Amino acid sequence: MLWLSVIRLKFLALYIMSDMIKFVDLSKQYDSIKSEIDDAISSVISETEFVGGKNVRSFADEFAKYLGIKHCITCANGTDAIEIALKSLGIGKGDEVIVPSHTWISTSEAVTMTGAKPVFVDTLSYYYTINPREIENHITGRTKAIIPVHLFGLPADMDSIMMIAKKYKLFVLEDCAQAHGAKIDGKLVGTFGDIATFSFYPSKNLGAYGDAGCIVTNNDELSEKTKLIANHGQLIKHEHKIEGRNSRMDGLQAAILSAKLKYLNDWNEKRINNAKLYNEYLKDISQVRTPSTIEGFTHVYYVYCIKTLDRENLREFLNSKGIETTIHYPRMLPMLDAYNYINQSPGEFKISYEYQPYILSLPMYPELAEEEINYICDTIREFYSLKV
Repeated sequence: MLWLSVIRLKFLALYIMSDMIKFVDLSKQYDSIKSEIDDAISSVISETEFVGGKNVRSFADEFAKYLGIKHCITCANGTDAIEIALKSLGIGKGDEVIVPSHTWISTSEAVTMTGAKPVFVDTLSYYYTINPREIENHITGRTKAIIPVHLFGLPADMDSIMMIAKKYKLFVLEDCAQAHGAKIDGKLVGTFGDIATFSFYPSKNLGAYGDAGCIVTNNDELSEKTKLIANHGQLIKHEHKIEGRNSRMDGLQAAILSAKLKYLNDWNEKRINNAKLYNEYLKDISQVRTPSTIEGFTHVYYVYCIKTLDRENLREFLNSKGIETTIHYPRMLPMLDAYNYINQSPGEFKISYEYQPYILSLPMYPELAEEEINYICDTIREFYSLKV
């Protein structure tokens, strides 16, 4: 076909320079703000403020201001953030916490680490977030909290979840690890529940250059509890009010995050624009379903996840053409070996089990060029044309 020849010629030069369109290319982001990042790192090294210090305090203040929330408590990573937040809510042995069946294991393993039990709930077919209608069916006398995950950058249905939580007097902990800057009717995720957590893993919409995380809340008491737990049970050195843990953000990571935060909204807009390009270029391929969103919800596309037939062969074909992809996630949480002890069946999670074999995540980051998106989509089209 002529169009395929044109596309291949167009990208010949690209592949002479680069063997792969990466799933995430963090070097491009670094190159775009190199001097600011280098200055931030150099400043921390010269001042030797490696743990805690002014950079950590500054980032916490800046991120709280960005969200419009009272307290931001930094910690070592996003998983710690969830566990510390749960402990600050008093969650422990004998309690149950409702979590979605489809997400990264951090959400559920943090529940287990407190001594509580994760109770898995099915997700929504086109949005991948927890199904509020299923939550009530899983509430028992031992249920203490709900953890909605704003998966792939799309907010969960917080209005419905908050109504359920109020009805049953449950805590709500928002897991915002994949949704920095996502909104519902202009209100940022992380500001709906009692407490919320963020991961700043390098690939996130706002990412550090290593592990880092935080907890945010408007509740003064919860803020103090999380600070105590994250820092050996002390607010003042050597004055240990409780036994806590060591979960502190490095000064280097805080300085890097501060340098990046001012670009977050712009980077999110570029992700949204890239998603629109994908949607346009893929709309005529009947074997592919593009991501859905909800009116009034701002999806920030940490992941651009399609549903597609013959996923494994398509993924292999894309890889052969220099396009890196991944799967978020190959198996839903209740079916992992780690949760055999709960003894749940796929029939209890009909929706997430049904779409599990079809989901595929395509390259997505702010610096992804339109020509690259065009090539990815034309390669997908080529794959399905060869099967006719």
